Amino acid sequence: MTVFTRLAGAAVVAASLTAASHAQAQDFYRLATLGPGSSPYLVMSTFAQIVGERLDGVQIQVNATGAATQHALEAGSGNLDFFMWSASVHQNMAEGTAMFANIPQAADLSQNLRAVFAFPLGLYHIITYADSGIESLEDLEGKTVFLGPPGGGATVIMQQVVEGATGLKPGEDFQQVQLGWEAAAQSFQDGRIDVYVNSTNVPSPVIQQMALSRQIRFLGLTEEHLAKEPVQAILNRPGGLTDEIAPDAYGDNQVNEEPVVTLGSIVGVGAGAHLSDEAVYDITRAFWEGAEVAAASTPWLRQVSIDNALQDLNLPLHPGALRYYEEVGLSIPDELRPAD
Repeated sequence: MTVFTRLAGAAVVAASLTAASHAQAQDFYRLATLGPGSSPYLVMSTFAQIVGERLDGVQIQVNATGAATQHALEAGSGNLDFFMWSASVHQNMAEGTAMFANIPQAADLSQNLRAVFAFPLGLYHIITYADSGIESLEDLEGKTVFLGPPGGGATVIMQQVVEGATGLKPGEDFQQVQLGWEAAAQSFQDGRIDVYVNSTNVPSPVIQQMALSRQIRFLGLTEEHLAKEPVQAILNRPGGLTDEIAPDAYGDNQVNEEPVVTLGSIVGVGAGAHLSDEAVYDITRAFWEGAEVAAASTPWLRQVSIDNALQDLNLPLHPGALRYYEEVGLSIPDELRPAD
């Protein structure tokens, strides 16, 4: 069984969580995240697993389908408990812009969302096979490209990056593939997609698998791309950053000879404001105490640090999470304190 198959199979597994005996929590929680192989899936399913190992009494079901935009709307409506927060998606939701432009209730629903902690989404890996003849973003013209799932925040960002850097528009200058994360990864491996994009931490298990049997190349942003105003606007969005993928990040089958400059994001675990303070306090404490232990044997988990738990948050902390962070001595900015 491959790494990807194991991850995909885990997407439908319900993880058992609990709340401490004093927590006034519901009997069943629902958590939604991105598809198997993505950083949010790894972090949030591990979040569920760690908490389940340390607490008793509450069940949480992990759903790894759909887009973060829909998950935020469901959490704001009280129909979902935990979701993947994104700074740029949340800003669009609060303003009713971009993917929320035709959803009049989005701004009001954004007021019902709270933060638990932030973590690095990772870097946007723009991947092609070495024998594809594609060596730059300009070479996407006429190709079949997966930028992310329909309606997803990562998809909107990549559309803007590609058009801002090259002038190429999806649907006009290249074919944009409309698939979910898992199906797109499989289609790329089957040779039906020329370029595949995944925002994930380095090294990604899914991309490691892609590099096992064929040589891959990562496409990046040049100095000319980075100097363009539309690209700067994307890089400077809430939660945005730039970094490099090392030329040896994925072993001998990665053909890049120089570091590849690309963009990244800070995301996080969000919660509906309807959740009880005691339950979120217990869950937050259990995760961070368990993560410290688990990181010793899980290298990628070391990138998820309590020191950066408040990084780039643009929504208030859930009161339960706030209580825990105050107890461990974190300095809480006033804007992250809930009004109620």
